[in-house]
Amino acid sequence: VPMKRMWLRWWLLFTLVLTGCATPSLPTPPAAVVNALAPTGELRVGIYPGSPTSWVRLPDGRSAGVAHDLGHLLAQRLGVPVRLVEYPRVADIVQALQDRQVDVTFTNASAARARVVDFTTPLIRLELGLLVPGSSTVQAFDQVDQAGMRVGVTQGSSSQGVLSQRFKQARVVPMASLSAVRQALQAGELSGFASNKGILFELQSQLPGFRVLDDRWGLEHMAVAIPQGRAQGLAFLQQWVGQELPPQTIPNLAERAGLKGLARD
Repeated sequence: VPMKRMWLRWWLLFTLVLTGCATPSLPTPPAAVVNALAPTGELRVGIYPGSPTSWVRLPDGRSAGVAHDLGHLLAQRLGVPVRLVEYPRVADIVQALQDRQVDVTFTNASAARARVVDFTTPLIRLELGLLVPGSSTVQAFDQVDQAGMRVGVTQGSSSQGVLSQRFKQARVVPMASLSAVRQALQAGELSGFASNKGILFELQSQLPGFRVLDDRWGLEHMAVAIPQGRAQGLAFLQQWVGQELPPQTIPNLAERAGLKGLARD
């Protein structure tokens, strides 16, 4: 009984948080749309831990994250169960979309990814930045590209592709997961870690003394992603995020997940 009460309390809190995000009563989408977006009969949502845009644990133990919460809302709209599928990093989710192992996620709509999965229009713009130890002499990103600097990136990330081309002297070090990044930073094995500021501020909260540089070296344009070849599903998704969802939905989900680093200009 206590476990049932705990689950009920969690669900009620989650529902209350998302009350302002729910769409008004709308007709059930056509079967062709539901089958396109959830061909197995459940909506498989790809998530990875440590990023507020995907999935994080709140201090009270509840789950949050834009992909996590948006997946629940979309499953509710389609009238199907939701199944969360966890991966260590976003590159694995993009591959899983290509392999039809998951149906939807929320990630950076980079040009490279747009060649292999389909995206809605972007819903969030995030600054890209750098997390460094408190003892670092680096004050701005343009000071990073020098001999001896080891800049961590998540393996297969957009940051890895861009910085591998941009840096002439600094070494780009691919990391298997955000957990591995945190351990490497604590051990002093990295000079810094480059990613979107949502991830950086989340890591900073777990690494006392570390700081996120004020400037930015680029932007990520976060959007809903699905496998290619699901045209009816994509058209419905675009209508859903562009017209059906209340305007405050995405800001509410971002705030609930503690997402920082949103671009203001």
